[in-house]
Amino acid sequence: MEEKKTTTNEEPKKGAAREILEYVLTIAVVAAVVLFLNTFILINAKIPSASMEDTVMAGDRIFGSRLAYKSEDPERYDIVIFRYPDDESTLFIKRVIGLPGETVTITDGKVYIDDSTEPLDDSFCPETPTGDFGPYEVPEGCYFMLGDNREHSKDSRYWTNTYVERDKILGKAVFRYWPLTEMGSIS
Repeated sequence: MEEKKTTTNEEPKKGAAREILEYVLTIAVVAAVVLFLNTFILINAKIPSASMEDTVMAGDRIFGSRLAYKSEDPERYDIVIFRYPDDESTLFIKRVIGLPGETVTITDGKVYIDDSTEPLDDSFCPETPTGDFGPYEVPEGCYFMLGDNREHSKDSRYWTNTYVERDKILGKAVFRYWPLTEMGSIS
């Protein structure tokens, strides 16, 4: 005698449940990896203003490396992402100009360090900066920041809390991913 096979709806239900569980687990793993990367490896930032033009433009999206300063300190001309000293809930991006212990003076738009007669290179500025500021004596453990578009930058020259403390620097700007036509490393 031939055995009759009975089919139930159990098998399709188990298959659908398993598939849903796989999707949920995949989404959870992806979310965990993104959270890990965003917390420990990368910082994702959108450039809100023209203060760093022509290096990075308003609306650009960039990645910063959170690991860049784990074993070394920021250097002059590094472009860094940091907590704005006057409102730490806001992220800023600027160029490091004054290092701890230095005196920064700006005369006729040119930046001088420690009474040097030779100004710093400002070839990355889109226009010739103007104005006199300083002197600023950068405290130990702090940095003096300027935007590349000096005539349109809210930077250390104008902040109530002039300097950025070392532990408020979150990362070094390393890669522009938006717009796609400008994708590449940031120098």
